[in-house]
Amino acid sequence: MALFQDPILLVNFKAYEQSIGRGALALGKAAERVYLDLKDSATIIVAPPFTELRTLAESLEVPVFAQHADPIELGAHTGSIPPEAVKESGAHGFIANHSERRLRLDEIEFLVEKASHLGLGIVVCATRPKEAAAVSVLEPHMVAIEPPELIGTGLAVSKVKPEVITESVTAIRKHNTKIVILTGAGISSAEDAEAAIALGTSGVLVSSAIVRSKEPEKVMRNMVEAMIRAAEKRGD
Repeated sequence: MALFQDPILLVNFKAYEQSIGRGALALGKAAERVYLDLKDSATIIVAPPFTELRTLAESLEVPVFAQHADPIELGAHTGSIPPEAVKESGAHGFIANHSERRLRLDEIEFLVEKASHLGLGIVVCATRPKEAAAVSVLEPHMVAIEPPELIGTGLAVSKVKPEVITESVTAIRKHNTKIVILTGAGISSAEDAEAAIALGTSGVLVSSAIVRSKEPEKVMRNMVEAMIRAAEKRGD
């Protein structure tokens, strides 16, 4: 998997009204415009519903991730999404262990190994420092720290629980010095994104603040520009 330029904005479309059909493509195109303006300084990744994955992967220059993959081999698994299907769609990777699609550690390990075999990126979500440390040992490409109680609240973990981020970064770095760390849960503004970089992570995982915004392109641009400034202050 190709390395992505820090800082990283990962936009999880989830399954909102704005996330399907033409809405998904419009969101993707908005992300693409910001990405093309700033791609030498940052990366934007979009994660649409699986039904929109191939369309966006074939239509956009931004990296496209699936929102989930099931820890299964190809076979008789009605309604499941094997990692091979993500690969075949043209996507660059997938999210695993989101708080809305939790997995066991052995299932995460399966998916990390499968992603490596298929040449896909994988972002594994973790709720707490201990879980983040355990996941980092498996060597996924990225770990996103997301306390589930803050997801969708508009209360950014980088503001209300910064210690979760700093303790997770410390715990992860004891086991893995190269893994990319993202901040998630409640990220709603450029200020929140900037704080996440200041706390030692490489980007943010965002959903409703962008997807449900009346001006998603403006929100994305403001977040990315704020993260670039924060990274420069940090000396990256």
